[in-house]
Amino acid sequence: EPPAKKTRNKKRNGRGDSIVMDSGIWKEFPEDLYEAVVARLPITAFFRFRSVCQKWNSLLASQSFSRECDAGGRRSRSWVYAITHESMNAGSMFDPSSNKWYHPAPSGLPISVRVFPVASAGGLVCFLDIGHRNFYICNPLTQSYKQLPPRPLKVWSRIAVGMSLIAGGTGYKIMWVGCDGEYEMYDSTRDAWFLRGNVPSSAAINLPLALNFRSQAVSVGSTLYFMRCYPDGILSYDVDTGTWKQHPIPSPRHVSDSALAECGGRIVLVGLLTKNAATCVCIWELQKMTLLWKEVDRMPNLWCLEFYGKHVKMSCIGNKGLLMLSLRSRKMNRLVSYDMATREWMKVPGCVLPGGKRKQCIATGTAFHPCLTA
Repeated sequence: EPPAKKTRNKKRNGRGDSIVMDSGIWKEFPEDLYEAVVARLPITAFFRFRSVCQKWNSLLASQSFSRECDAGGRRSRSWVYAITHESMNAGSMFDPSSNKWYHPAPSGLPISVRVFPVASAGGLVCFLDIGHRNFYICNPLTQSYKQLPPRPLKVWSRIAVGMSLIAGGTGYKIMWVGCDGEYEMYDSTRDAWFLRGNVPSSAAINLPLALNFRSQAVSVGSTLYFMRCYPDGILSYDVDTGTWKQHPIPSPRHVSDSALAECGGRIVLVGLLTKNAATCVCIWELQKMTLLWKEVDRMPNLWCLEFYGKHVKMSCIGNKGLLMLSLRSRKMNRLVSYDMATREWMKVPGCVLPGGKRKQCIATGTAFHPCLTA
């Protein structure tokens, strides 16, 4: 039986933020310990310490600091990187531990081109420009980025993008696939698009692919999973063996706006369950033996009452153990997060950009594991 539902909607009063450190003591702090201490600070402290002085800001480029971060073995909860309709190239980050939004300084991504996050792996987020021509890789925390080499294949139609880490943490791979079955893969260790081809057309795999572009691809081990609309199910690709598979999986009845997610190697489906005038957000887990969806959780009933009789649309941002759900109707706009490991539901405060007052509508986003040295 699933554990009791957890919810959190606490206001924090900020007490404890006014602690003053005695400069007479801390000015004697050994310089050779700065990196070791800073590397073990909470991720949220990063936004403050890099503004202290140029020397501290330069730690990000220090190899010794990278080693200290690795030695610390810190593993934070997933964060969400999101962009709003009014600020497409300046993202915001949500930390579920503090229930706060953070707004980093603008990155070096070209402001003349609109880009949006399409995938993530570890502490890196993959961006694609709106014309589907160029890919970019960015660390949202440090705002460092690189543009991937031009692709041999020019794609003008919509594509689904997956990203996975190479075993051992030596790099990452990115794959895009179109509905016509054309695909291509990038390997960061080669810094090149090294593999391209077409999904084999056979009785086992139906073409065109009819991919669900509202759902991000998920990565489990060496396998990428893409959601299909017709027939219902999942398309998978093993980046190690180069094997494509189609998995027919009937969708739960009365479900709309569904999307794939992943937590601890488990594949999860999130969607809106609507019966008569009642609407609720439900979570299903894929059963490996039967290849059927089993409901494992749903939003607290009291929260679902707000949707009663309304035409609600939902978009899912992120996977990696953390979901952010944008729920909208004619007179409602709600953000809710769900921690798949703890099964905790949390109401998310509206995203207000620096200097602004109005809550922003989230356009798209993805979850990532915050890491200073990714």
